[in-house]
Order: sequence, then structure tokens, then C-alpha cells
Amino acid sequence: MENAPNSVQELQSDLKKWKSVSLYQFLALLFFAFMIFFFCLRGDCWFPILDSANLIFHEAGHPLVGLFSQNLSVYGGTIAQLVFPFICALRFFSQRAATSFAFSLLWFFESLFNIARYMRDARAQELPLVGGKHDWTEILTRWNLLESDRKLGASLTNFAILGILITVYWLFQQWNGERIRKKKKTSFVSPS
Repeated sequence: MENAPNSVQELQSDLKKWKSVSLYQFLALLFFAFMIFFFCLRGDCWFPILDSANLIFHEAGHPLVGLFSQNLSVYGGTIAQLVFPFICALRFFSQRAATSFAFSLLWFFESLFNIARYMRDARAQELPLVGGKHDWTEILTRWNLLESDRKLGASLTNFAILGILITVYWLFQQWNGERIRKKKKTSFVSPS
């Protein structure tokens, strides 16, 4: 492996080499984060485009995990719903594509809003369901945590909010760092 870093310093340097972020890319991500908050922090917590995709991944996850264990198939929906944005994030991380990585993280954290909503509904069971049974009622019953459905859902919502804010801040730092580096380069150029 001739391209592998030879020291910790080289590895740290490689991790800092992200593709540049334009102002428009940062503003697009900021708008996307705003839309997630707009849709997810109001009562129904349904982001039309993403949650339709999340529902497909969620429902596909049950039979996929069910191939390995019928007892674990109830977890398959939530796992699949999180795995797809996570795989996208890993892929863009490996390419050091900062904006795409950040968008994938927003998708991951937005999916947590959806899961938190589902979790909070475990006892009430008021949400319309595609598959018939309520995953989180079964999961929390298995774990003897059904009475904590609202607290767990609220904690997951808070974690998702924090994740989105950190992601936006990180991309801002990427954009701002690039902007500062460009300013320094132009200020050090000597006149001919």
C-alpha cells in the first residue's frame, strides 16, 4: 500500500483534505436543515421526500433481516432506515466530499426524527402503519421499556437536533476555512 500514510501526522493531514465548499453549497445545506426542522419539529414530523424514501428502506429492512432471524425482523426496519444514509455518508467521507457527506448526515439525523416519532407512539399506536404491527411497541416491550416510549423518543429527537446543528456548523467551518485560506493566498501574492 504505497499510498498509505506513514505517520499519524500524515493521516491527520489526509483527514483535513476535504473538497472545497462553495457558499451556494453551504446555503443549500442550511436551507435543507431549515426544511428538516420545519417539517420535523411541527406536529406530524413528516418530511415528504425523505420520509417517503425512508419508509421504503424501513419496510424493505424487515424481510431482509427476517431472512436471518424472524425474531430480529422487527429491528430490520429501523436498521435499514439508518443504514442507507450511513452508507452514503461513509462513501462521501471516503471521497472527502464535504457537502455530500454533510447532506448524507442530515438525511441520517432526519431519519432519527422519524424513528423518534414512531418510538413515542409505541403505547398510543395512533400513527398509520404500513405493515400492520407497531415495531416500537414490540421492541420496547421486549426491553421492558414501553412506559418510557415518550422519554426515549424525546431523547432521540434531541440527539437528532444536535446532530443536525453540529453537521451545519461543521460544513460552515469547511466553507469558512476555505474562504480564509483563499484570502491568505491572495494577500501573500506579491505584485509583479
